[in-house]
Amino acid sequence: VIFWEEPHISEAISTQKLNVRVISSGVTVITPELPVGLDINHVNDVLGDLLDDFIATRKDGLIRWYYTPMMLPFSRHLTALCTVYDCMDELANFKFASPALVSLERQLFQVADLVFTGGYSLFEAKRSQHNAIYPFPSSVDRTHFAAALGDIAEPADQAGLPRPRLGFFGVIDERMDLDLLEDIARLRPLWSFVIVGPVVKIDPATLPSLPNIHYLGSKAYGELPAYAAGWNAALMPFAQNDSTRFISPTKTPEYLAAGLPVVSTPVVDVVRLYGQLEAVKVAKGAAAFVEACEGALAMRTAKENTWRSAVDRTLTDLSWDRVSSQMEALIADAINVRRKPKRSHYDYLVVGSGFAGSVMAERLAADLGKRVLIIDRRAHIGGNAYDHLDNAGILVHRYGPHIFHTNSREIVDYLSAFTGWRLYEHRVLAQVGGMQVPVPINRTTLNAIYGMNLATESEAEAFLNTKAEPVDAILTSADVVISKVGRELYETFFRGYTRKQWGLDPSQLDKAVTARVPTRLNDDDRYFTDSFQAMPDKGYTALFEKMLDHPNIEIRLGVEFEEVRTGITFDHLVFTGPIDEYFEHCYGKLPYRSLAFRHETHDREWFQSVAVVNFPSETTSHTRITEYKHLTGQKADKTSISYEFPCADGEPYYPIPRAENQALFKRYEALALVSPNVMFVGRLATYRYYNMDQVIGQALATFRRHKAELRFQNEETAGPGGALEAAE
Repeated sequence: VIFWEEPHISEAISTQKLNVRVISSGVTVITPELPVGLDINHVNDVLGDLLDDFIATRKDGLIRWYYTPMMLPFSRHLTALCTVYDCMDELANFKFASPALVSLERQLFQVADLVFTGGYSLFEAKRSQHNAIYPFPSSVDRTHFAAALGDIAEPADQAGLPRPRLGFFGVIDERMDLDLLEDIARLRPLWSFVIVGPVVKIDPATLPSLPNIHYLGSKAYGELPAYAAGWNAALMPFAQNDSTRFISPTKTPEYLAAGLPVVSTPVVDVVRLYGQLEAVKVAKGAAAFVEACEGALAMRTAKENTWRSAVDRTLTDLSWDRVSSQMEALIADAINVRRKPKRSHYDYLVVGSGFAGSVMAERLAADLGKRVLIIDRRAHIGGNAYDHLDNAGILVHRYGPHIFHTNSREIVDYLSAFTGWRLYEHRVLAQVGGMQVPVPINRTTLNAIYGMNLATESEAEAFLNTKAEPVDAILTSADVVISKVGRELYETFFRGYTRKQWGLDPSQLDKAVTARVPTRLNDDDRYFTDSFQAMPDKGYTALFEKMLDHPNIEIRLGVEFEEVRTGITFDHLVFTGPIDEYFEHCYGKLPYRSLAFRHETHDREWFQSVAVVNFPSETTSHTRITEYKHLTGQKADKTSISYEFPCADGEPYYPIPRAENQALFKRYEALALVSPNVMFVGRLATYRYYNMDQVIGQALATFRRHKAELRFQNEETAGPGGALEAAE
C-alpha cells in the first residue's frame, strides 16, 4: 500500500523530490516536497512527473484510491485495475476549500469504478451521481481503543486535572461549536474539559479561554486510549453548519470502544447510527447539553453497566477488519467486471413478474423508453395471480382466488389498457354447523345463527351491543372481534379460521388482521364494498401478457436472480421478492405463512352456490373451497374447485403480522433505504399484506417518484438550460 500525501512546500530544497518512508504497518508513505516559488500552474505537471517516476518501478497492477478529487489532475492518466473514490466528507463545504473541488469531483465520479462514502447522509447526497456507490460509516479499531478499559498509565499533562473530566480528541476547526464549548464550561466550572488535537484553519486566539478548558495539543494516534482512559465522558460539540451537514464522526465508535458514554450535538449520522443507544446522548443548546452530560456522568458511576452490552453489539458491525473485507470484495468484483467479456446490458432488471414487477416493467419501458429485463423463478408470468385452463377447460387460479376490487379510478383506467372487464361482486359463505351463512357477518347471518328476525340496522346494532364485551385496550385480533361482537361469534367465525390461517391464536396477532373484516348491520352480503368490482374478461394471465408485450421488455422465466445477475449488467434493480432473501437473511428469516392447494374437477355443473365457502371450524383442515366458474362466468358441464390449506412451509404468501416480525423487517428496511439503485416493491419486498389494487398503486407511486428523481438528476447534470436540451 502506497499513501501519497499532499505536497510539502519547503525552503530547504531547490528542486522537487519525493520523501519516501515505510511506517510500522508496512505502508509506504510518499510526501512530495516542492520548492518555494514553484509556478502554481505547473504544480500538477511536476507532481505527475514525480508520480510516473515512482510508479515506473512498480510492475504490479495498480488500484487508484482517491480520498480527495484534488489529486485527480496529476494522476488521471494512470492505467489501473480499479479506481476507488473514498468520499469521506463533503470537502467543498469546508473552510478554504478549493473552487475546483466541485468540478474535479464530478470528473472523479466519471472515472471511478467504485465510490465509498463516509456515512449515510453523504451517501444519500451523492447516490444519484454513480451506479456503484456504497455507504461505509466510520469504523473503529476496537482493540486499540479498548486499551482504555485496562490498566494504562495516564499522560502527565492530564494526570493533575480535576474530575470529572469530559474529553474531546480530534481536529479543532470550523466544525467545532466553540461558543457551545464556552457556554457549557461556564455552566459547570468544576468540570474539566480536556481538548486534545491540533488547531486548524482557525486562529488559536479565538478559542474560548476559561480555567476549566484545557487544550493539550496534538497527540499521536497511539496515545489516544491513554487520554480517553482518564475521562468520565466524551464530547462531540459539533457546530450545525455546512461543514458538518454530512459528517459521520469516527470518534463516536472510538469513544464507545474506549468505554465512554458520548454527548453530541444533533449530527444526522450520529442520531441515525447511534441514537438508539443509551450511551449516546444527543442535545442541542448549552442547557440541554449540560443535562445530557450529567446523564452520561451518572452512567459511569452507576454500579450496573448494562449499556455496554448494547454498545458492543453495535460496534461488532463497525470494525475496521469487517469494513475492509467488504471493500476488498467490492473491489474484486469491480476488477472481475472489467476483465470479463462484454455482457448484455439493461437499463433495469426487474425480479418478479407479479403485479408489482409487471407494472414497474411496463411503465419503465412504455413511459421512459428503457430497456427492461423481467425475470421470475416460476415458469410463468403473473405471480400469484396466474390463471390457466385446466384439463377440463376451466379457467382456474393456481394459487387461490384473486378477485379484483378497488376504489381507485386511476388503477382501473391503467389496467383497462390491458384488459376488458366482467363485472362480478364476490360473495362468501361460511359453513357453520349444518348451515351456510354470509361472511362478513351481517344481519342475515345474525338471524340465521340466533333464529331471530332482526329487521333494521338499529335492531342489529342493539343486539350486537348485548353480545359485545368491553376490552380495556384493543391490542390483538381477538380484542377487535370480542369488543365488537362478543366471544360467541368470535369463537364461531374467527378463532378457528384464524388459528388455521396463521398458525397462531388471534390473541397473538396484530389487531389489523381481523380489523380487515367488517361486521355489518344491514343485509349486504357482498364480501367487498369497493366502487369497482370486476374480473379481467380473459383472465389475469392474458392481462399480464398484454402488459408485458412491449419491444423494450425481455422476459426470462424459470431462472433465479443470482444466476441472471452475474450474466448481465444493469443500471437499476426492481426487486419484488422477499426482502430478507435479497439481503441473504443476514438478520434471520422473516416469518411468512404459506398455502397448499388440492385442485379437483367434478363431473357436475356446480359444486357450491357461491365462489368461496369458508370453513372456520378447526375440525376441518382446509380454510376454504373455491369454485372458479363463479369468478369467470364460464359455462361448462363440469366444474373445477380447489381446497386451500394454510401451512408454515412453502412459498411465502402472507407476512405474519406481529410486532417482533415488524421490528425485524425494519432492520431489513434500513438496509434497503441505503441500497443504491434498488427499488423494493410489492408485498414480499415491503413485508405488507396488500390487496392487488394496493400493490398496483404502490408500483405506480414508486414509478412516479423514480421518474421525478431521474428528471431532477438530469436537470442537475445538465445545469442551466440543460433540462430544455434534454427534453428536445
